[in-house]
Amino acid sequence: MSKILLISPKKCNNCKTCEAVCSNSAVNVITFEEVRASVPVMCMQCEDAACMKVCPNRAISRDENDAVVVDPNKCIGCKMCISACPMGNIHYSFSQKKIMKCNLCDCNPACAKYCPTRAIEYVDGTISNINKKRAIASKFIDLFEEA
Repeated sequence: MSKILLISPKKCNNCKTCEAVCSNSAVNVITFEEVRASVPVMCMQCEDAACMKVCPNRAISRDENDAVVVDPNKCIGCKMCISACPMGNIHYSFSQKKIMKCNLCDCNPACAKYCPTRAIEYVDGTISNINKKRAIASKFIDLFEEA
């Protein structure tokens, strides 16, 4: 069974532990001062991953654990995936001349493991969890519409 990162913005206290422990610098905590809210934003391992579709070299694929990962040997650094990512959370490494994104830390995501408030959890991707994830994601839309 696939596992997913479940984000609970109401639990986030803006400690940024997730940013500090991410080996790929793939987590960003966005803070909304006006509503005193923080949201950890990262690759959501989309079921229908736009980044994978636009990669001309097929450097982005799903691994055996269903994570959307980048093969650095195939990546040509064209940055098309950066434009396609709806979360805006694929970034370019100027030193490596390749893109970097969340790889779920080989099924042990450090962001979830070390989050002191459990605002980020790595859970079984059952239908109920996916529905909960969608409900939480819909709250992002409300935040962005208010901004």
